Formats: sequence, structure tokens, C-alpha cells
Amino acid sequence: MSGLASRHAPEPGLEERCTTCLIHPGSPLPEGVGADILGVKAWNLARMASLDLPVPPAFVLGTGWCERAAELATAHWQPALARLERLTALRLGDPRHPLLVSVRSGAPVSMPGMMETLLNIGLTDSTLPGFIRVSGHPRLAWDAYRRLIGGYGEVVAGIDARHFEADLDEVRGGQDERSLDFAALRTLAARHLETYRREAGEAFPQDAGVQLEQAIKAVFASWHADKARKYRSLHGLSDRMGTAVTVQRMVFGNGGGLSGAGVGFSRDPSSGEPHPWVDFLFNAQGEDVVSGRRSVLGHDQLAAVAPQVWQSLLHAIGTLERAFGDMQDFEFTVQDGQLFLLQTRDGKRTPLATARIALDLHDEGLITAEEAVERTRDLDAQALAQHGIAADDDAGLVLLGRAPTAASGVACGEIVLDEAAANARHAAGTPCILVRQDAETRDITALDLAEGLLTQRGARTSHAAVVARHLGKVCLVGCEALQIDAPSHSIRLHDRTFREGDYLTLDGNEGVIYAGRARVVTTVPQALLDRLERLRRQVA
Repeated sequence: MSGLASRHAPEPGLEERCTTCLIHPGSPLPEGVGADILGVKAWNLARMASLDLPVPPAFVLGTGWCERAAELATAHWQPALARLERLTALRLGDPRHPLLVSVRSGAPVSMPGMMETLLNIGLTDSTLPGFIRVSGHPRLAWDAYRRLIGGYGEVVAGIDARHFEADLDEVRGGQDERSLDFAALRTLAARHLETYRREAGEAFPQDAGVQLEQAIKAVFASWHADKARKYRSLHGLSDRMGTAVTVQRMVFGNGGGLSGAGVGFSRDPSSGEPHPWVDFLFNAQGEDVVSGRRSVLGHDQLAAVAPQVWQSLLHAIGTLERAFGDMQDFEFTVQDGQLFLLQTRDGKRTPLATARIALDLHDEGLITAEEAVERTRDLDAQALAQHGIAADDDAGLVLLGRAPTAASGVACGEIVLDEAAANARHAAGTPCILVRQDAETRDITALDLAEGLLTQRGARTSHAAVVARHLGKVCLVGCEALQIDAPSHSIRLHDRTFREGDYLTLDGNEGVIYAGRARVVTTVPQALLDRLERLRRQVA
């Protein structure tokens, strides 16, 4: 069943959506299901597996279980887990050959970063020695364990992530956490266990089965989180769709050497230019890239250090575009020089990129003229208008710094540091710029009210940056020169201090931050409009 066919099939009933499905490379597409049952993330995972692309094996609990989560018991997913264990020759909770899994959400439509993911489920005090023997990598094991305790504590136990960040800051002493050795990470894991006990009022669970059961319930529950509700409200999505949950064998980008994690777009999501747009971190897990709490660089280092991996990724990107017929937003892990694809979806993009990509895909023979016209039906000169700073605007603007661009355009407004300030400025009819330490999706309400987003940390491909781009907001991330002093409602850029209410201009076209209010000019991409018009006449 194709994705298009599944969209037009009769809506399945609740019982049909309460299903489980096993996915592994080379497996055929499961019959009788689609994205409405498996969620778009798992459905696309199944499509990648059917193309024999390198995806870790997994099982999926269908979207119907989101509505019936209170009834979900271990017995419902234990047979699927047993099949996954046989496929991997590993067992959850086995002290000698432990299976470690991720637990991921996935609605029938893409909702980047609005629901939760948990990694490294299955690590306990008793399985950790076995994992060290199997992997031969003590540092990897202790890094995965401390990540599990912090992630599980935040998502399942509801502990504020700042408590675990404080533990990390104490142990690393200013070092990059990726440079910590296994002894430091072992100390950090011990601190996290103490923090968990203190904040949760009970010990971190040392039963791998309990971890998995609670992780599945927590991911289903994240469908009802405030940020997920707000996202659905902004985009007119039904609360009844629910999310599926994917339980997938872990692969590890945090093992040092030729290991790392990345997120990318098969084409530039801002301009539509036909080249990959990838962020990658060596010795990292995927959440380091998409969470918005870490600054991430582009793909140049990956291409230079591991050219064979980069070529494998380029080959996979080409396969994905040919199979899906659209620009893809994908996540991947490299483990000891081996590429694994974790997910793909049609990438969110600007109107300009929408037009460029549709036209180029038609020229490349990947979509029909009719499909290209349909994808660009609502685009006209006004929708494609581009905003820039007037060339002669040199009065009143002071260059403050630069930062990677996640979404282009120009935004001017008063500095706000939180949702309350954004609400106040919006109510007063005053444009504002949201300034945050991290690019996090929990800021979606404030982001919706702002003209743009500026962050101290984060990646161009972090979930919040993806959402900002889709909302049409200018976005600059990972500005290392930025310091935020929340108690005094002020920020500092280089040697200058600004308070809430002062004006900033974000130039997302050039990746530049200015003090003051720019004079903005509007241009129209006439050549692109001419291409659209020629195609429309051809189809008419």
C-alpha cells in the first residue's frame, strides 16, 4: 500500500489501529496498514526497510493504543518484543547480552519535537557490565547509562532537566561533555541516580521490563502535552489521531571514533537549492542534535573524516527522494563507521523552497507536472516575497554578532525572554524577538507570537528550528557570543547589554544580528514566478 493510497482508504476503526508490526531491513511493506495506523514515522521506517536501506529493527504499537493507553499491558507488546529479541539475538534485561531500545513517538502527520523520545532503555546496574562486554566500550556504556537516567527522569518521572544539567556542569568543569572519560561519566551516572532518587522520591527503576513499560506509557501520554496540543491547534490537526509508539534496537553514535549522530534535509529547506543540508556531531546521540540544547556544526567534518560514510549517506538521500518523491528530513546515526537511518519524512520548508523544490523535482522527472502544480497551487508573488535589509540602511543599526541561519528573512522587534513577555508585547501590538538559551519546542506558544527566534545554543536542524521555519519565523541559532541573564531581564552580546524592550534585528539571509530597527525591503523572485507560470500554462 502506498502512502497516497493509505491516505484515501476508509478510516480504520479503533480495533484496527490497536495493532503491532515488526520492521527490519528487507522486510516487505506490512499489509493493510498505513501512516494512519503506524504513524508517519514508523510507516516511513517500514518503507525504508522495504527498500533495504540500513534501518535498525523495531516493532510498532499502532495509534489506537494512544486512546486506550490505560488498557495497554505488557502482554499486548510482549510477543512483538520476543520477535525483536530473536531477530537481534539479544534479550531485554539479559545481564550477558542485553537488548537496548529507543522508544519513539509518531503521529499520522509530522509533528517535529512535539512528543517524547527515550533512548537506551534496558540499561540497569545488572545489564551494564554485559553491555560493556558486548560493546567492548566502557565509556559508551556509562555515557548511555547517564543519558538514560536523565532522559527517563525528565520524561517519565517529570524531573526538571535543569537538575541533571547541574550534575553535568559539576562533573565536566567547563569541558565539552563529549571529551569526558568513562570514569567521569561513571561519576555523573552516580550523581544522576542520586538526583533521581531525591527529585522523584524513589529509586531509578532497575528492572528493564519496567523501564520499557513506563517509557511506552510516557510516550503515549506525551500526545496530550501542552506543546503538542498547541501545535495541533496551530495547524488544524485533530486530537483524535493519536500517536503510535516505535520500540527500536539502539544504535550508538556516542561510541567515539567514527561514530556520531546527524539530522539533515535532502535540499535546502529555506531556499530549496538542490544540495544536502546536514548537521552532524561526532560522539553524540540524536537527541544532542534535535533537542536544541547543544550547538551543532554542518556536515563538512563528517565528509572530511569519514568520506565513505558521507558517500553512503548521499546514496541513501538519492534513494529516499526517488522513492518518496519529495525533499526529505531525515535522522541518522553512524556507529563505528556504519550508517543507520532512523527516520525520514517530507521536510518542512519555506514557500520559496516549496516552489523551487517542486519545480526542480518535476524537471528531474521525480514528480509529474500535475503534482508540481498542485504543490504550488497557493503560491503567488505575495507568498514568495522575500524580505531583506535595505542596502542604504546604515543609520541606527549596530552589528552585534553572527549565528547560523535556520530560517531566512528579516525580523525586527523588541527583545522578549519568555512567553509572558511575548504575550504582553503581542497584546500591545508590538513586534518582538524571542531570545532563549536553547531552541526548544516547549517555546512554541511564545514563538508563534514572535517575529523571530535567537538562541545561544541549538542546531539549524533542531526541532524548534524546523517549527520556526514552518511558521514563517526568522531563526538564528547557536549564537556563542550571546549571554542571557533572566533575573535581570537582560542579554549581553559581546560587550553590550540589552534589556527586554530594546530593539533587535535578525537578518536570517546573512546570519547577522543588529541592534536597532532595520529598514526592510521586499523583493519578488521573478525568475521563479516565471517558471511557475510556464508550468501552470503547460498543465492548464
